[in-house]
Amino acid sequence: MTTDMHAENAPAPVPVAVLGLGLMGHALAAALLRAGHPTTVWNRTAAKADDLVAAGAVRAGTPAAAVAAAPLVIACVTDYDALHTFLDPVEDAALRGRTLVNLTTGTSAQARETAAWAAGRGLTYLDGAIMATPPAIGTADATIVVSGPRADFDRHAPVLHALAGDTPYLGADHGLTALYEMAVVGLMWSILNGWLQGAALLGTAGVSAAEYTAVAAKGVPTVTGWLPGYAKQIDSGTFPADDATLDVHRAAMAHLVQESESLGVNAEFPALIKSLADRAAAAGHGGEGYPVMIEEFRRPAARPA
Repeated sequence: MTTDMHAENAPAPVPVAVLGLGLMGHALAAALLRAGHPTTVWNRTAAKADDLVAAGAVRAGTPAAAVAAAPLVIACVTDYDALHTFLDPVEDAALRGRTLVNLTTGTSAQARETAAWAAGRGLTYLDGAIMATPPAIGTADATIVVSGPRADFDRHAPVLHALAGDTPYLGADHGLTALYEMAVVGLMWSILNGWLQGAALLGTAGVSAAEYTAVAAKGVPTVTGWLPGYAKQIDSGTFPADDATLDVHRAAMAHLVQESESLGVNAEFPALIKSLADRAAAAGHGGEGYPVMIEEFRRPAARPA
């Protein structure tokens, strides 16, 4: 009897509409179906929904039809321009009272502008960023960060948890998701570019990328271990050289540039990093810790005349 009572009191799965069935959008719709949510899907190329329809999804012929089918709409399309191309023609009455969770990549300004657009049409808006690959969607390995009104986030958290094991709420500012996403992908590319630089260097000595990676992977946790302490320095605005001064780092950077150039390996990436460090040293920060470089990253680059 207890089990039956729990089943009776369990909330019914929320119907969801998914706009956009690229690799990521398709993964989102599939995860919603697995979690038991009635799912309506729309894509400009209708055939991309065939297997989802076979699994129980309902195919909508237009974005307006998809929106009409569910109180919660999840969009994962090419960009914000595409989002507006699809949703601007939808009548206000069809949008009013619904919630749009936009998982489209863009800028913080676009997210804030879209939030204002949504408010003007009676549409609740949450902006999200997916920090996972399509195969991870619907698993504990996926992360989707979300910003917007807290009450709306809380109301739709169960659906979001069907898409990702980790769904941090970032705050009311809709632009925060885009800023976090850009910050994380910037970190990703920096790590990958540093790894590629090393692979190119060691390749000149006949070392395979696999052999190099076995050693390089052990260094990454060391660097991530520095971050909490470095973050405290940035937040406090003081940069003691607890491990090494910026000048010590600059000397190592010079060696990396020299080694790359002498072996015929492209040195533009390490030379760029060294140029930032040189500017920081010229401003009198050579004796401070590496996080003092934040001052250079905060400063806009000079534009060529």
